[in-house]
Amino acid sequence: MIKGIIKKGVYFDSVTLMIVSKDLNKIKGVSDSSVVMGTNENKSILKMADLYLKIFNDADDTDMLISIDADNDEAFNNAIKFIEDELKAIRNSSDDTSDFAPKSFESALKLMPEANLSLISVAGKYAVAEANKALGANINVMLFSDNISVEDELKMKQKAVEKGLLMMGPDCGTAIINGIPLAFANVCNKGNIGIVAASGTGLQEVSSIITNLGGGISQAIGTGGRDVKKEIGGIMFIEALKALEKDEQTKVITLISKPPHPEVLDKIASEIKQLKKPVVAIFIGADVKTIAASGAIPAVNLEQAAVISVAISENKDYKEALNKLNARQEKNKTLAKELAKNNSGKYIRGLYSGGTLCDEAQLLLKDTLGFTYSNTPLSADYQLSDIWKSKEHTIIDLGEDEFTAGRPHPMIDFSLRNRRVVDEAEDKETAVLLLDVVLGYGSNLNPEAELAPAFEKAKKTNPNLTIICSVTGTDEDPQNRAKVKQTLENTGAIVMNTNVEAVELAESIVSLLQ
Repeated sequence: MIKGIIKKGVYFDSVTLMIVSKDLNKIKGVSDSSVVMGTNENKSILKMADLYLKIFNDADDTDMLISIDADNDEAFNNAIKFIEDELKAIRNSSDDTSDFAPKSFESALKLMPEANLSLISVAGKYAVAEANKALGANINVMLFSDNISVEDELKMKQKAVEKGLLMMGPDCGTAIINGIPLAFANVCNKGNIGIVAASGTGLQEVSSIITNLGGGISQAIGTGGRDVKKEIGGIMFIEALKALEKDEQTKVITLISKPPHPEVLDKIASEIKQLKKPVVAIFIGADVKTIAASGAIPAVNLEQAAVISVAISENKDYKEALNKLNARQEKNKTLAKELAKNNSGKYIRGLYSGGTLCDEAQLLLKDTLGFTYSNTPLSADYQLSDIWKSKEHTIIDLGEDEFTAGRPHPMIDFSLRNRRVVDEAEDKETAVLLLDVVLGYGSNLNPEAELAPAFEKAKKTNPNLTIICSVTGTDEDPQNRAKVKQTLENTGAIVMNTNVEAVELAESIVSLLQ
């Protein structure tokens, strides 16, 4: 049964509600749930997730909506009590530090008048006002919030350019400024590689690989994914390029994005030609000849972008470094033969938490297996008719709205993906489960403990199933990459160094099973 309540005039930010929601589905008798503010966008998401109730019709942005799919009234009441207790604890914790925690932008500025960067994470309808306050005070902005109009984004970025400021976002999920990780970001070495990225998990994957290879990051500037669309025109992407050209700590500039709009790419290319520093670019899925014509060194995937950047930063021949990747492929083909011996399945089932990593997997598989089914397919012909049921080779982005209705992002809450892991294992046509595990600040602090039971259950259900993971992160992350890797390997999972390597191994296995 699905029951819910409205708490009129009770406002909590999305981060608080994610914290409260994180463990809600672990309550006995609760199979699904959502705790959100009553915005129109959240109501739409609840409808998509079959968690919408008629009593929510009259709710507005300042009302909190709670929807619980519970076995009985006792489970529902336990869930409501859990939510109330958690919110009370968070509120009391905040009160304990009220002498030091500013309640507004103005009071924060009084506490830190020398501040030059503001990270804003409030509901979208309030975010523009807060960002404009910061820009007005000549403070750079990282805008984590989404649900902001293109028109507002354009105005804010034009204002930032006039003032010589950076305006990262909206919907900017990650950045590393002066060695400090912001929002979803990893603990990376300091170094001489500067990154400009219109892709959150793309930035995390590349910066982590660079660190794991022994390189380091000077600055990593996220722009928000819409920045390279025609409507915004790459305003902040180009401003970030200029900033890194002037930055004395930056020797190599690495660009990460899906293909920019052709007009935007022309503007970026013109800027690259003005730079004296080497530029490495991965515009995922774009023609490498187009990238080369821009004056940048093209990479065909995120791993290559990191490898090339590190080689150049160390004054080494990057082509030799790429040759080592080719040699690795041959080694993994031998491993694939061993793993395929007893595997009776046929298909890859990819369950991703990172959107860019999901796109990269589909692109890599397209060249060998063809298009794969997805909720975010490369071809409209491969759109899943039912996102809850895989078909042939399927690669899913579990971070899309249809899966995150009022839930924490799958980089935080693993419950939905864990259920899907077990479901896919019960399908005897599944040969390989392919997953990303993204570490760093903001992500689940104990991912191996969340995933290991699901992996063990999947292997018990289907002993010949192959589970392949990549772990995006570093040993210095709060979760510790080496510890996560070892625990997952103890369950029988194969843990590869990068998403590219994981996809290559998965592809090699199923190619032997066709």
